[in-house]
Amino acid sequence: MSETMKRYTFEAAATDSGERLDRFLATRLPELSRSRIKTLIKEGHVRSNEGTLEEPNFRVKPGDAVEIRVPPPVSPVPRGEALPLDILFEDEELLVVDKPAGLVVHPAAGNWGGTLVNALIAHCGESLSGIGGVRRPGIVHRLDKQTSGLMVVAKTDRAHRALTRAFARRGQDGALERSYRALIWGVPRRSRATVHAAIGRKPEQRQKMAVVAQGGKDAITHYQVLKSFRGIDDGNQRRRQAIASLIECRLETGRTHQIRVHMAHLGHPIIGDPVYGSGYKSKSERLPESARRAISELNRQALHASTLGFCHPVSGKFMKFESKLPDDMLNVLDQLEVL
Repeated sequence: MSETMKRYTFEAAATDSGERLDRFLATRLPELSRSRIKTLIKEGHVRSNEGTLEEPNFRVKPGDAVEIRVPPPVSPVPRGEALPLDILFEDEELLVVDKPAGLVVHPAAGNWGGTLVNALIAHCGESLSGIGGVRRPGIVHRLDKQTSGLMVVAKTDRAHRALTRAFARRGQDGALERSYRALIWGVPRRSRATVHAAIGRKPEQRQKMAVVAQGGKDAITHYQVLKSFRGIDDGNQRRRQAIASLIECRLETGRTHQIRVHMAHLGHPIIGDPVYGSGYKSKSERLPESARRAISELNRQALHASTLGFCHPVSGKFMKFESKLPDDMLNVLDQLEVL
């Protein structure tokens, strides 16, 4: 923890009973805006004797000892860092990169450096500054930290505007094509189908997304099973059952963790997903040791953005890029194919 992290602890009195957590803290820390306090709460910087509090509307009770940790201020302007970039295409308007797993796209709490944006600033120089926002210069769309694959980055304002419009339309006019490859547990009942289910914050775990009945955003994922694999059933070599699949997904919408949430909702979470597939670790027990080791070494969700196609924002020419599965996913796939 940083040496300049500040801690404050306040005890709720009887007169504070039922007061919102953010208001309770705002009256005691007038140097912080209420919006700043809400952000600190949602980022897990507030605790009480009940544990971490992540809801600004939590109601305090007399005797609650509320601790808030205030991190040191961070410069809103990311700095360039000479990080390696796998650039598939670049011109004056844009570039296409193949993002490795483990690389965060843009700076945020907990990852102020070492991001794709830091690398882009170093590579592109001042030309990238401010395009699409100070914290997210050039970023049109994003991939999760542990999802690998293709991204397009704008280098000019006109490219950013055009590409943002294309992604907002989600390819409904044929100007955008995106597909993902994923390894999932089990084999879906239908080999080709569409998942149409709204996604929102999970009520009891706000940092997780989930399919929700109310209050979510419309989400549509089209998937196709490309291959299925069978494993040993309870150690009986003669009894084999479907254990995993390689699928292709195409998005009609772009919600947070959309593919991961939709496949988990179907009962077929992505292999290696620590958030939405942790309850399926026992599935690996039906695999040979070599396959179990490959999955363990994967250390992330087996999800890769494999295809990206779009119209160039200036020439109008349709450009399409393909990215092969990275070595860690190929290693798992190779082990599954020999079953």
